[in-house]
Amino acid sequence: MAPRVGAWGAVESMSSLNERAMLFAPSETQAFGRSLSACLDLPLASHEEREFDGGEHKLRSLVSVRGRSVYLVQSLCGDSLRSANDRLCRLLFFAGSLKEAGAASVTACIPYLAYARKEVRTKARDPVTSRYVAQLIEAIGICRIIVLEAHNRAAVDNAFRIESCHLEATASFVAHFAERLKSLDVCVLSPDIGGVKRARHFKELLDMRLGRSAAFAFMDKKRSEGRLSGDTLVGDVRGRGVILLDDLISSGSTILRSVDACRAAGAARVDVAATHCAFSPQARRLFEPGGPDSVVSTDSIALDSAYACYVGNRLQILSAAPLFAEAIRRLETGGSLSELAGL
Repeated sequence: MAPRVGAWGAVESMSSLNERAMLFAPSETQAFGRSLSACLDLPLASHEEREFDGGEHKLRSLVSVRGRSVYLVQSLCGDSLRSANDRLCRLLFFAGSLKEAGAASVTACIPYLAYARKEVRTKARDPVTSRYVAQLIEAIGICRIIVLEAHNRAAVDNAFRIESCHLEATASFVAHFAERLKSLDVCVLSPDIGGVKRARHFKELLDMRLGRSAAFAFMDKKRSEGRLSGDTLVGDVRGRGVILLDDLISSGSTILRSVDACRAAGAARVDVAATHCAFSPQARRLFEPGGPDSVVSTDSIALDSAYACYVGNRLQILSAAPLFAEAIRRLETGGSLSELAGL
């Protein structure tokens, strides 16, 4: 079989990848698993899933994994069918069975990492849940995780003692907006102080792509006990196309406050780029009059069917599967992950 050239220029023998690696995806992450399988030209391995009374379950491989590098895909965002806790347990139990069946290694490919937003104590006796999740993943024998834009990259690096590969969707967003906003003066906006570093990195890549410097702005936002406060816009957005960059959208409250502030300050248009679309029912407001001109996200979380009608209109979904596929190729061939991690 002829070598294959990946999107980032990596060259590898796909036959050798099939000989070394195996890919599994539980039912709730099958769509992403199929996309990843197609990108890698590596078939999804067969497995069995059974449900029992009381909410118990079993997942097991139907093929031998002995001596193989196993990649297990599971997004950990809860929905109406399974909670984040359910998905985490299914990941852990399946990974444990694969390890005990002789897999040389088990890598968890986690497009969305649950509890990543709880990485520090903000009140007395708060749990640091992200660290507890890391301890569970390590204890079951998973040797490595691949995650897409966890809330705080440094916190993930510090929580996990196993290898953590942190991927960024930034390059995909840059390519999307550089083409669509090339005729406008552009301003990159962070919706809060915590996202400034992420937004500045995005701006640097966008500047190189556009061949000119975009403006930069941020919002003064505070959240305590689920309540938002602060709506001060710092920066000049008048007459510009604003790209509001965030890691996750849930209710959309943060986005809508920022959109209102930008429009009041004279922005020509406001587009949103958010890696994870964990849309709650309240997020419908994003697609009503007064919402952003467009929302661009990835398929790290399966889109709720209630929002399918907006896809292709004001909602664009970019696939993160090629990014995960390239990370797996480089892991299997000893390639560098720095570029994929935005380092």
